Amino acid sequence: MKRTFRNILLTLFTIVLMAGLSWADTLKVGVQAPITGSYANEGQGIENGVRLMAAQINAKGGVMGRQIEVIVCDDQGTAMAAAICAKDLVNKGVAMVIGSYTSTAAEAAQKTYFNAGVLQTSDGTADSLTEHGYWTFLRNSFPNSAEAVFAANYMVNVKSYKRIAVISDFSSYAAGLAEATVAEIKKAGGNVVTYAKIKADSQNFTPVLTNIKSKNPDVIFFAGYYSDGGQLRAQQKALGIKADFIGGDANDNADFAKLAGSSAKGALIINVPSPDALPYEIAKTFIADYQRTYGMMPPSIWGLMNIDGMRAIIHAMEHNQSFDTKKAADYLHNMDKPLEGITGSISFAADGNRIGGAYVVKEIQADNSYKVIYAQ
Repeated sequence: MKRTFRNILLTLFTIVLMAGLSWADTLKVGVQAPITGSYANEGQGIENGVRLMAAQINAKGGVMGRQIEVIVCDDQGTAMAAAICAKDLVNKGVAMVIGSYTSTAAEAAQKTYFNAGVLQTSDGTADSLTEHGYWTFLRNSFPNSAEAVFAANYMVNVKSYKRIAVISDFSSYAAGLAEATVAEIKKAGGNVVTYAKIKADSQNFTPVLTNIKSKNPDVIFFAGYYSDGGQLRAQQKALGIKADFIGGDANDNADFAKLAGSSAKGALIINVPSPDALPYEIAKTFIADYQRTYGMMPPSIWGLMNIDGMRAIIHAMEHNQSFDTKKAADYLHNMDKPLEGITGSISFAADGNRIGGAYVVKEIQADNSYKVIYAQ
């Protein structure tokens, strides 16, 4: 009886030991993204990209002998779900988290990752994301302030619009971009005739657009997401508002044109170059692999920027020959030379902002393809 009990204890100890070895032999990478909800198209693109990159790295032996284990949490693009995801992913032992797509969701999770020493890289562009002083956070895109300067210059100095209407939703990303753009327009000597806010996902924007129509704008700049932007464009045209339509970077998604229908033609989008326009060999190879694996193009540039964030963290660990997240962050904030990425050179400033960024203006054509009509 004693021997049997001893054998049971030995077996349990062996199981626990093996579980511990299994944990130690993997590098757990979390994905926090809107897998469902209004931004599911983008969230699924981020998950697909991370899984593909992990499979490619694992096929080459992993990261310093460890295979990458991907753990996904659906934050639905909301702050409440994001906070829950952060706790869940930390409890599951992730070393890094890729995401989220929205600034609101990314910001809601930041403090939890910081307290746990878990690295977080996100395409969120709200300036506030890098203002908290969290060494764990790295922005793999470019801040609202940079886009605002470009957008204002294009509208005031390039297009010479005399009457500019600005719309955003209430999210930290959209409101931040809109407010920064309004400030830059005024700084450039432009005229903002109205700044209006919509409730995201409300679908009927007629009251706001009717009020804007009375202002007789030359252009409408929308700082929200593609899921509303496409419908705004369609309703604008239906109301006979002849103003040009310019969408901020979060409108750069194939679903914008699907939602806008025939009204998509002629709409303008401001963003960094799209995946199909990236000139880098590593980008062409990864996009071809993505298409072969999933039967489609990445939904936008954002998923690829998140993959670059993941690659940068792994690069730092391999450079240091250490899985220590603080050492990785210290290296990334003081890189001796940029890492060549899918979306261009990758390096970070002391506050976690990605350095660089060149914006373009793209016009949606009749077949829903993009044509670059202005670049920095």
